[in-house]
Amino acid sequence: MIHPSTHVIRRALISVSDKTGIVSFARKLAERDIQIISTGGTAEELKKAGVPVISIANVTGFDEILDGRVKTLHPAIHAGLLAVLDNPHHVQQMEANMIQSIDLVVVNLYPFEKTLANSASTHEDIVENIDIGGPAMIRASAKNYRWTAILTNPERYDEVLSALHDHDGTVPEELRLSLAHEAFAHTAYYDGMIASYFAGKDTAQHQSSSALLPETLPIALRKDQDLRYGENPHQIAALYKQSGTGSAYGDIFDYLHGKELSYNNLLDIDAAAKLALEFRGVAGLGETAVIIKHTNPCGVGSASTLKEAYLKAFACDTTSAFGGIIALTSELDLATAQTIDEIFTEVVIAPSYAADALELLKQKKNRRLMTVNYDALKAALRLEVKAIAGGMLLQSADTLLWNAEELDVVTKRKPSDDERKALEYAWRIAKHVKSNTIVYAASDRALAIGAGQMSRVDSAAIAARKAEAAGISLAGSAVASDAFFPFPDGLLETVKAGATAVIQPGGSVRDAEVIAAADEHGITMMFTGVRHFRH
Repeated sequence: MIHPSTHVIRRALISVSDKTGIVSFARKLAERDIQIISTGGTAEELKKAGVPVISIANVTGFDEILDGRVKTLHPAIHAGLLAVLDNPHHVQQMEANMIQSIDLVVVNLYPFEKTLANSASTHEDIVENIDIGGPAMIRASAKNYRWTAILTNPERYDEVLSALHDHDGTVPEELRLSLAHEAFAHTAYYDGMIASYFAGKDTAQHQSSSALLPETLPIALRKDQDLRYGENPHQIAALYKQSGTGSAYGDIFDYLHGKELSYNNLLDIDAAAKLALEFRGVAGLGETAVIIKHTNPCGVGSASTLKEAYLKAFACDTTSAFGGIIALTSELDLATAQTIDEIFTEVVIAPSYAADALELLKQKKNRRLMTVNYDALKAALRLEVKAIAGGMLLQSADTLLWNAEELDVVTKRKPSDDERKALEYAWRIAKHVKSNTIVYAASDRALAIGAGQMSRVDSAAIAARKAEAAGISLAGSAVASDAFFPFPDGLLETVKAGATAVIQPGGSVRDAEVIAAADEHGITMMFTGVRHFRH
């Protein structure tokens, strides 16, 4: 009885959609006297190149039907893939049915991902590019990897040829296992894309939580690049992209210049672009610039020109802005680029760059320059995922600003028009700051930001101290708190700093006390009915 380690490859089945390198690979198999079975377009291409091929119909005794939908789904094929050749019962059945084993399978799948990414593709086009026979052959071969080597990646053709050369026509079991692992990952990714596509259609139809967060959630991710390290040098990291769904990283951002992006850069880029998106297209604001440090905003400003908007954002915290991430809502012009160039900046993000601005900023080789497609970013805000030990937490993206039905002025004094604008401005920023959050703002800029403290009172006090150190007056400012004030002390801390208007979700059991404290000090306060915790 033969053993897998001595099982010589004598018969191969080749059926590929991606024909990269397949003619050269098949020719080298044929030179080793390996019989090649093939299907449809692959068989035609190999025949045209002079590679001897046996048609799949000659093996099955059954012509391809249903426009090629059914060609390999046949016992003569799948028994050849699944036979355990050191099992006498399997061997007896194979001989009784005159079926030969298939020792090597070279398969990759219909271009579902490419079809999905094509904006011209119809639903029918996309569905027609769901492969059925291919995944069945891949999974059968991978299950039986000890006897049937499965090859799904053209980049590994040379590795298999080298193994055949170095091991007298056999493929070592450790390589077969590696190929099987890759094969199952290949079909899992493929099925994940399909499931994600149908989930999107289902969610669009039903708009239900069960459609958005189904009982099982396949996530199709492909590694885009290994990163130098993770959040810290002792951690390993990589960037994976969700492909073919309009939410791939590459559909949103384009890397133009600078040294390699790090794990932390990518987190900050994501945070900066999402904050800038919050202000894009808001009536009356003009252009907006945001500055991020460690995923927290350290400056936001809006003005009729981008340069002025950037200067307002920079003025909020000139110390933290050093080495920060800048995101802009419109094309970066030369005047703004010259101003940005005055200090060290890790990353600049804009929808586009004027040619002279790009030329100037490229002069510093380490500064990363990115473009952002804000429409694609907005479309991608569907789910948020965080890993915990042993699992993942998923939630819908925080895309709601406030609950319009519950938005209410709860104090005796109503806000002025300018205070309303300032409250909204502060509230848009607070959504993107780590909890506990206090944001002091005017109607066109952030004045001071207190982020990530265990006490909301501390957040208010820290922001006020930073403003004082920077020479920024908080007199008459608006304040946003991402969650309710559990006691009046947090509110009173902002009043002490000079705030005259407050926006917060409400919902505390002591709301009445907080409202009374606001009334006592002549403060106007709005409740939003929506909380924006950010952990």
